[in-house]
Amino acid sequence: MFSIIQAAGWPIWPLIACSILALALIIERFISLKTSKVAPPKLLDEVLNVSRTSVPSPDVVSQLEQNSALGEVLASGFRALNASPRCSEDDLRSSMEGAGRVVAHRLERYLSALATIASAAPLMGLFGTVVGMIEIFGSQSPTSGAAGGNNPGQLAHGISIALYNTAFGLIVAIPALIFWRYFRGRVDGYLLTLELASERLVRHLNTLRK
Repeated sequence: MFSIIQAAGWPIWPLIACSILALALIIERFISLKTSKVAPPKLLDEVLNVSRTSVPSPDVVSQLEQNSALGEVLASGFRALNASPRCSEDDLRSSMEGAGRVVAHRLERYLSALATIASAAPLMGLFGTVVGMIEIFGSQSPTSGAAGGNNPGQLAHGISIALYNTAFGLIVAIPALIFWRYFRGRVDGYLLTLELASERLVRHLNTLRK
């Protein structure tokens, strides 16, 4: 492996740094976007059962808020109702939408960085290719004959830089792009779940107040 890095030359080091960063971001997003941490499947039904006859106490709402991202959004509705029992439906929705935007921002964290790596890695590989081409042309001596003017070692080194950097740029970019699209789709699905759950809770709370 180290011999490949040596053959690829110094342009490979930014790509290696990007690959390490991309791997760290992918692992972090896998941990943070677990269903149990974002939208537990049975949480909404449990919340509706608990609040069937009355609005939960502040202690119960605090526990709900710490449960998951969905719990945080649902808890904001209960908090708004506890703070102002006669608040309008628009105020209730506005409170939950504000909490939803905060949660959405947290779910989308680092996705832009992963997308940037997916876009920049091929360009960095191309930069390494250009450096390799410069090495290749530098191996040609303008003052000597065609047979004696070539430096085989420098020529081979330039070819290695060009090929290794191109390949490594694609190796970094392709998985980063795949995982970015995967996480993007997963976040969109979670946001839809949060929106539908919020709408259901709003209708439930309006029924509860009547």
